[in-house]
Amino acid sequence: MTDLMQKIVSFSKRRGFIFLSSEIYGGFGSCYDFGPLGVEMKNNIKKAWWDEMIKKHNDIVGLDAAILMSPKVWQASGHLTAGFADELVECKSCHHRFRKDFLKGSKCPDCGGILTKPKKFNLMMKTFVGPVEDEAAATYLRAETCQGIYVNFKNVLQTMRLKIPFGIAQIGKAFRNEINPKDFIYRTREFEQMEMQWFCEPKTAPKLFDYWKKERLNWYLNLGIKKENLRIREVPKKELAHYARKASDIEYKFPFGWQEVEGIHNRGDWDLSNHSKHSGEDLEYYDEETREKYFPHIIETSVGVDRSLFAFLCDAYQEVKGGRTKTTESAKEIEVLLRLHKSLAPIKVAILPLVKNKPKLVKKAKKVYQMLKPYFMCQYDEVGSIGRRYRRQDEIGTIYCLTCDFETLKRDDLTIRVRDTMKQERVKIKDLVKVLKEKINE
Repeated sequence: MTDLMQKIVSFSKRRGFIFLSSEIYGGFGSCYDFGPLGVEMKNNIKKAWWDEMIKKHNDIVGLDAAILMSPKVWQASGHLTAGFADELVECKSCHHRFRKDFLKGSKCPDCGGILTKPKKFNLMMKTFVGPVEDEAAATYLRAETCQGIYVNFKNVLQTMRLKIPFGIAQIGKAFRNEINPKDFIYRTREFEQMEMQWFCEPKTAPKLFDYWKKERLNWYLNLGIKKENLRIREVPKKELAHYARKASDIEYKFPFGWQEVEGIHNRGDWDLSNHSKHSGEDLEYYDEETREKYFPHIIETSVGVDRSLFAFLCDAYQEVKGGRTKTTESAKEIEVLLRLHKSLAPIKVAILPLVKNKPKLVKKAKKVYQMLKPYFMCQYDEVGSIGRRYRRQDEIGTIYCLTCDFETLKRDDLTIRVRDTMKQERVKIKDLVKVLKEKINE
């Protein structure tokens, strides 16, 4: 694990972003819990994506499909065949198992032992519905959210009176029985996806594939990811998934190397044609203008919420030597600054009384906190020196720190300190909501 990776993992726990699942019982491998700040940031990412899809476009609607579906869905989609399986090898000496494509040599990376021949290992997580655990009651936790969109294609088309082209967006949990989960929250067995399926005429699919590729790359850039840390990788034909005609990955430069955060796929008519064949339901689209009937082609954009959060954290994490607050206690220390985009920062505003042993100051600061809380995600902090409290807020990415000082009691105003520039200005308390809204939305 790289030094930066260790720092991010440690920081995530220390500041309440990410915890190991079931930690008091020794942890549960590859599963993580998002703490108070982590869940706020995660919700902000999902809101930024949802607003981008639903509010920016007139022709994309939302859906929230069930996690449990008929196993026939997964048979039709190809997930129960070799198309959704990894090659697994096992060490004959230590019996550790590895994905073949993750190995660099021909021997066990743990003990140097001899490996078995590769075997196909299906990634679907099996479960049972009802009181009896037999094959008749077997089903699967969904491995991707998009299948719920495909089986609802006709329902959405008819109820929303849509015409091609249009999109359906969904955010939700997915599960994969990964052989080698690794790299913190990057590869886990339980994760969340943000997927949009764009249904279009077959002849327009290549052009729309390029359009969505540019749109999705710009989303990350507009949310503050450094350009040099993003790239698009065109997926070679031999690496394409069983459903894909063409695919591009948006990759981020993580501490452990370039890795995918989002995939853009031209899925052709694989999904609707297969579900139509297996279900017996006609999922073709009838174009009233051209009088043509066809299976729409699908351009998919698929984002890992956890992966994108990890990327945003890595990109925003900075260490400042010698201190930013210029106090005696910080002069020799390294301060952490989390320079998150305004829309992603878990806490927008922190309210700080200059000192905590002055009841009138504390009372005034708490009154300001209660006034702002309905409008912004706020935090009240009176513990420690004002310099240390600034540092704590900088470390969790808080955009604005509001300090109530002795002038506040006289003039009914306070100081607003900006995270990135450390510039300060005084604002009347009665104008705070308006001023902060303008600042956050500018």
